[in-house]
Amino acid sequence: MSDAGIVERVRELRPLIRENAVRAERERRVPDEVVAALTGTGVHRMNVPRRYGGYQTPLHTQIDAFTEIAVECASTAWVTLGQAGVSYIAALFPDEAQDDFFTGPSGPDVRIGGTLVPGATAVPCDGGYRVDGASGFATGCHHADWHLLTAAVAPADGRPQEGPPEMLWVAVPMSELEILDDWDVTGLAGTGSNTVVARNIPVPAHRVLPVGPMLAGWTPSKANADDPFYRMPVLLLFCAWAASAALGLGRAAMTEFTGRIHRRGITYTFHERQNEATVTHLQAAEAQMRISAAELVAARLIAEIETKARDGSPYTPRERARIRAESGYLTRLCKEAVDLLASAAGASSLRRDVPMQRIARDIQALCLHSFVNPATNLEIYGRVLSGVDPGTPFL
Repeated sequence: MSDAGIVERVRELRPLIRENAVRAERERRVPDEVVAALTGTGVHRMNVPRRYGGYQTPLHTQIDAFTEIAVECASTAWVTLGQAGVSYIAALFPDEAQDDFFTGPSGPDVRIGGTLVPGATAVPCDGGYRVDGASGFATGCHHADWHLLTAAVAPADGRPQEGPPEMLWVAVPMSELEILDDWDVTGLAGTGSNTVVARNIPVPAHRVLPVGPMLAGWTPSKANADDPFYRMPVLLLFCAWAASAALGLGRAAMTEFTGRIHRRGITYTFHERQNEATVTHLQAAEAQMRISAAELVAARLIAEIETKARDGSPYTPRERARIRAESGYLTRLCKEAVDLLASAAGASSLRRDVPMQRIARDIQALCLHSFVNPATNLEIYGRVLSGVDPGTPFL
């Protein structure tokens, strides 16, 4: 199997994903059979190094695959893109750690979760660190083999820290972590983004990656250091991956709306079919234009990331800020389209078995994500355009 045809393999699973979308939301996790079926497509191999049987799949193909999933269930897409994306980070760890990740029982189909939410501490000890603390929003933790905890280094002698602590990503087998039952939300409910807890877990030094240097483009991996595929900045990659969830939700809302308008009228009017009403024509066109505009923005930022990786071209702060702003802006465009279509879908769309309400809840939740929040990202870009500090190191 290779990544040739991977989008088509994922597309063939859309009926299965759709049939289980309500169940995923109700059970607050993606069903096991859906995870297994997606794993069988090779989707988790897309960012795994080729020397381990991975694909190093072009970014635009990854986005197409994730978008196909999001059209049927954004929670399933978010879990899948999160784990496939964190495998990219895992490929930046020291080569010995990559052997741990990619040659284990799951091989190149390994599922790795991770967050950039600091909540744990890492205390130096012989040969590594001891990690203790919690990590919230651990998307897909129920099906992960490994988890990358963000931990702040704490002095071994317990003395107060002078200055900002060093931040690390520490890789821990999921079997060593406790999963709290605290994921009870209204949007993206099926992601199973529970809190995971580490209780004084020893982590060897080779399974540690400093966050700051990595975000600046450094990797201790000798095998991948000169590979153009691994030149893509992690934070900008997550902008692109998140775009797939927004695009999928926008397309899903459009498909649901245009299907319903042929089966229902507009209550208390003379319109026996909603598709005959002028207001419907305006709503459909307006929503589709927003989705199409979002697709154009996504295509631009994806192409730029791929081109710079291939050419080895550096990014200016303005370019980094713009790509992050574009990610938030296209997400907002998709939300505006969904809101318009959901408001025109009629009271019958309030039923839980009608996808429109879940789509509306999921796009609202996506817009609240700190890294793609439209208002925050526009402010960051505006600050750079105005010649002041962006106010964040996360570019």
